[in-house]
Amino acid sequence: MVNKPSKTEKKIAYDAKLCRLLDEHGQILVVAADNVGSNQLQNIRKGLRGDSVVLMGKNTMMKRSIRLHSENTGNKAFLNLIPLLVGNVGLIFTKGDLKEVSEEVAKYKVGAPARVGLIAPIDVVVPPGNTGLDPSQTSFFQVLNIPTKINKGTVEIITPVELIRKGEKVGSSESALLAKLGIRPFSYGLVVLSVYDNGSVFSPEVLYLSDDDLAHKFAAGVSMVTSLSLAISYPAIAAAPHMFVNGYKNVLATAIATEYSFPQADKVKEYLKDPSKFAVTATAVPAANSGAAPAATKEEEKKEEPAEESDEDMGFSLFD
Repeated sequence: MVNKPSKTEKKIAYDAKLCRLLDEHGQILVVAADNVGSNQLQNIRKGLRGDSVVLMGKNTMMKRSIRLHSENTGNKAFLNLIPLLVGNVGLIFTKGDLKEVSEEVAKYKVGAPARVGLIAPIDVVVPPGNTGLDPSQTSFFQVLNIPTKINKGTVEIITPVELIRKGEKVGSSESALLAKLGIRPFSYGLVVLSVYDNGSVFSPEVLYLSDDDLAHKFAAGVSMVTSLSLAISYPAIAAAPHMFVNGYKNVLATAIATEYSFPQADKVKEYLKDPSKFAVTATAVPAANSGAAPAATKEEEKKEEPAEESDEDMGFSLFD
């Protein structure tokens, strides 16, 4: 007869396994496991078998093991996991690509009925059409104010009806109606809540950012730093070009208003003293650009002249 391990032995084995996984894997996905059955979880483990390990357990036990292991190893980065262990969550330790593992986890979702008392994760809309139910079942539709009509001896829904809204509790009438219609509106599976990567913790949305998204976010961040730096007059690399330009404008305004001058202001002063120079500069550019037009016109005229001569030759040759 095989002796079953005691609770203490189970806790010791679990602690050893968690500590070993922490040492072997630098990447961890924190996942929510609400409404995930044991068979579904087993299928997820099989699908991730290889570079990834799924570990479930009580939050208090995981927090205690992580805290003690952090103290024993001196690795304070493990402590960043503790605030993430809230609710019905588990850990997926992986050595593979985080995005690919996250996508693989998302594949294992199964449909589920709308059970009474559940919080709806999505809006549930009943589509119009024939339900296949006999007219005696109209009471369900009347309770929920769903417009129906009798068509060929069965109940038919006339218009689409938003039966349950996201965040609302499922009532007994809604649950019974959806069960009669054979609608399983919800799907459940492991949902990635946070990503731990060698001490850094971030949202799973980061895994799906493209290079263009990163460039856009970086540019937006630089713009915010520049605006803040200019607003509080604090020098920063991002704001340095703007500060130099603003400084030049201030010194230039001072030079124009006074007798003081410097080389970069001399040309501006010349323009202000003799505004006609603006016109000379403005006309010089179009003239330079239009130089090719007269040449092209002359070439066209030259091409047209031989054509006229050839016509006259043809005329004289006909009378010769």
